[in-house]
Amino acid sequence: MFESLSSKLDAVFKKLKGHGKLTEQNIQEALKEVRIALLEADVNFKVVKDFVQSVQTRAIGQEVMASLTPAQQLIKIVKEELTSLMGGEGLGIQLSGTPPVPIMLVGLHGCGKTTTTGKLARYFQEKKKRPYLVPADVYRPAAIDQLQRLGQELNVDFYRPEPSQKPLDICAKARDVAFKQGYDLMLIDTAGRLHIDEALMLELREIKTHIKPREVLLVADAMTGQDAVNIAKSFSDRLGIDGIILTKMDGDARGGAALSIKSVTQRPIKFIGVGEKLDALEMFHPERMASRILGMGDVLTLIEKAEATFDEKKAKELEKKIRKDSFTLEDFRDQLQQIRKMGSLESILGMIPGLSKKMAGMGGLQVDEKELVRVEAIINSMTPRERVNFLVINGSRRLRIANGSGTTVQDVNQLLKRYAEARKMMKRFTQMEKKGGRGRMPFFS
Repeated sequence: MFESLSSKLDAVFKKLKGHGKLTEQNIQEALKEVRIALLEADVNFKVVKDFVQSVQTRAIGQEVMASLTPAQQLIKIVKEELTSLMGGEGLGIQLSGTPPVPIMLVGLHGCGKTTTTGKLARYFQEKKKRPYLVPADVYRPAAIDQLQRLGQELNVDFYRPEPSQKPLDICAKARDVAFKQGYDLMLIDTAGRLHIDEALMLELREIKTHIKPREVLLVADAMTGQDAVNIAKSFSDRLGIDGIILTKMDGDARGGAALSIKSVTQRPIKFIGVGEKLDALEMFHPERMASRILGMGDVLTLIEKAEATFDEKKAKELEKKIRKDSFTLEDFRDQLQQIRKMGSLESILGMIPGLSKKMAGMGGLQVDEKELVRVEAIINSMTPRERVNFLVINGSRRLRIANGSGTTVQDVNQLLKRYAEARKMMKRFTQMEKKGGRGRMPFFS
């Protein structure tokens, strides 16, 4: 989402690094370009004005001028101010109170509210909580069925309303059921409209007044830019919200909503949707997002994703196989599947410090996700014997594997070549480790 803004800010700071010493003039020139970059990223005009003024006040003071590395110090200030602009620190959802704690999701039609309800259910499942899904949207065709399907997919229980029940009645009866059955929280998926109207607000205020949700979360589509900010302000003023979930943050929008919404509404972004799958929901960390925008990566989120995805027992088994030089194509496929669970390759690579800048210099971060699918299909088309011992794969076997996987013999050859090279590299690591006397291999320590 922030690729364009990141590249423009990077160009500004490269110019500054070319100066041996920073002056008030070249700082102001740089901040003028920063201002233009933010406006082009669809950041709210007043937010941009206040942001640039704040950076300029700090930059022209002793903090930068007296520094041995003034350009780097200025980048540090911009990062801190971006972090502050987006909320300062990551805030999760508050679950204090007597279970089942009600969490109410609101938003306009088409913002991804129902899917986000399912994503939150999965998120709390991972936190060892028992969520209960409540469909309070009785107007949109198939909304109740959609939430029910999500619940079945996640193995999360779901309140089944009667056709004649009204939204408030659904929420009240669902709360009774959730209390009796010992659920930790109830996620209420409310109705939306194509636009904000008084009928919608009356219904939402009625639910809020009687159910008293611990948090009211607005789901907003980041792709709508400043419209998302205006919608958030309207909901905040007319209903009162506790936080925001921005969906479609993996899209190609310019990012203005994420940078403006906290300042305009005085309500924090709590989560971001980064894909269509139910695991594509991340807690929002302003500092980490500021690092991504400035091309510094996001190692902490990458580590968290890896820890949540990779099985420690399997990792130890894999380490033993590598030590014994028995890493098979089946193991290779399993590792690819684990990586794919972490999210898109583009988002993963973007979290590695400096890599996004290098890729941008080479014409952009172009990652072919279909390549992993092809590799997995090729390995799946092999027999168990071929996966264990790739050396038995002769010409006729390669043709059969290619036909079975819908690929070409050349694709099969390339995979086997890469796999053989990977085995050689792992063997060299093992030999180096034995010579150095270390207890563990670098990538498992």
